[in-house]
Amino acid sequence: MKRSIGTAALGLALVAMTATAQDMMRHIDLSSPDMVSAELTRGEVEAALAAATIAAPADFTGKRLSGLDLSGLNLSGATFRAARLNKTKLAGARLDRAILDQAWLVGADLTGASLRNANLFASQMARARLDGADLSGARVAADLTGASLVGASIAGANLGADMRNQSMGLMRAVLKSANLERLNARGADLSRVDLEFAVLKSGDLTGASLKGAQLGGADLTSITVVDTDFDGADLDTARLIAPIGLDRARNFDKIKNRDRLIRQ
Repeated sequence: MKRSIGTAALGLALVAMTATAQDMMRHIDLSSPDMVSAELTRGEVEAALAAATIAAPADFTGKRLSGLDLSGLNLSGATFRAARLNKTKLAGARLDRAILDQAWLVGADLTGASLRNANLFASQMARARLDGADLSGARVAADLTGASLVGASIAGANLGADMRNQSMGLMRAVLKSANLERLNARGADLSRVDLEFAVLKSGDLTGASLKGAQLGGADLTSITVVDTDFDGADLDTARLIAPIGLDRARNFDKIKNRDRLIRQ
């Protein structure tokens, strides 16, 4: 009983704290046993997956799984709501359609993982590694500050602000100082996303929405922006050097701080 109350309290705390910001880490002791330990082994996780069915997928809600090596596992459709997966190894794992809302994945290794159509709402993923990961069609309103998504795909994904939940604050993806080189963001919704100081070199934003996005100090060198919507995007001191398809971008005349844009 005490355990279930604790898990519920943590979930409520996560939601409440996102009302003011998506930087809950300053309020949480990430070195505490609750955030760095695991209560299950890889074998026990595999057993839970083997027992799962389509009607009753594996449920790891509130579980402590930090530091485990879960690389290569098929975790598709599993629920990890409010679970702790800090520094967990998930390289090459399949997390398609997985529910990772309010989960902690600080410093987690998701290199080459598949998260197609996954849900990551109010997730904490600072410094996570997602190089080569596939988040196509995913809903991502996570804190990915300092994360690495080199060569990753967010094609058709929704990282934009959820304007229906303003009572919770501005819920959107935060990619401050993230490494997004060669990112495939074709058709992605990046409206109002925080991309300050992010590196988007050679990324493909064809058909993506950057409406109201914050791109101050971002590196947009050699980025493809065919049919990309820049309406209200803030490019204060952003480096837009040798862009591809800028003449076919939408609403570029409506960007903010155009006079502070770095073009060479």
